[in-house]
Amino acid sequence: MKTLVLIIVLCLFYSCNSSKQMKNNQLNSPSPHIFIYKTKGDYYLKVPILLAENKVDIVSYPAPTDLIIKEKLSLPTKLLDGYYLDNRGINVNVAFIQLKYSEYSKLSHPPKIDDLKQMIIDNDPLVELYDCGVRTKYKNIEEELNKIINKGNLTCFKRIK
Repeated sequence: MKTLVLIIVLCLFYSCNSSKQMKNNQLNSPSPHIFIYKTKGDYYLKVPILLAENKVDIVSYPAPTDLIIKEKLSLPTKLLDGYYLDNRGINVNVAFIQLKYSEYSKLSHPPKIDDLKQMIIDNDPLVELYDCGVRTKYKNIEEELNKIINKGNLTCFKRIK
């Protein structure tokens, strides 16, 4: 009987401790990274999609409703010297299509993959792409990034391209 009680107490202790550890891990999990980039052309209003490494196959594209956050288009944030702060989740395999955010966001459903492929205007548009670290390290992202860009000190970021 004592053994059974001991086992139950140990199980309860372990489950409570595991729950606390899970909550602590969730609180300590890193925030998303932020990225800044420059492009070869003016793609500011154009919708980004993601390609496979072969720069041909489409691996990700937004639903029209994905382009609106808090009733505003989720355009990139313009920074100094032609840099943009990504607000969509691009990576080195980004491509831009002919449709503008305003046009795409009004569609009832996303275009078919073959149609999206025909709409690609640049499958290698990035000149530079930097990982600027976790979002939580900034109090005012736009202001702080612009200060760094203005000083020409992008070496503090991880250059991806």
